[in-house]
Amino acid sequence: QVQLVESGGGLVQAGGSLRLSCVASESIFRFNAMGWYRQAPGKQRDMVAIITSGGSTNYADSVKGRFTISRDNAKNTVYLQMNSLKLEDTAVYYCHANKGFGYWGQGTQVTVSS
Repeated sequence: QVQLVESGGGLVQAGGSLRLSCVASESIFRFNAMGWYRQAPGKQRDMVAIITSGGSTNYADSVKGRFTISRDNAKNTVYLQMNSLKLEDTAVYYCHANKGFGYWGQGTQVTVSS
């Protein structure tokens, strides 16, 4: 059973930065891709950023140029660096890992205030 544990969420003012971390219970080399998704109240869960095992990345248009996804294979960790945060970035952020079957973390709350 794969476990993903997110951390790093919190309350930040608009324009500020946060870095989210997702630690996997096994080597992230085993995953085809890992990513971050977010879900705001009353809305669907949307992709934010994905990084493949080969290091390719993909971002939602709304975060391009502000967010950066990266991975540290030695630490089995994927990061999401979030800069220039906006009010609309407020959501629960979930880590996802895929190796034929998808796994989700428990989520971490990010709240951006004015």
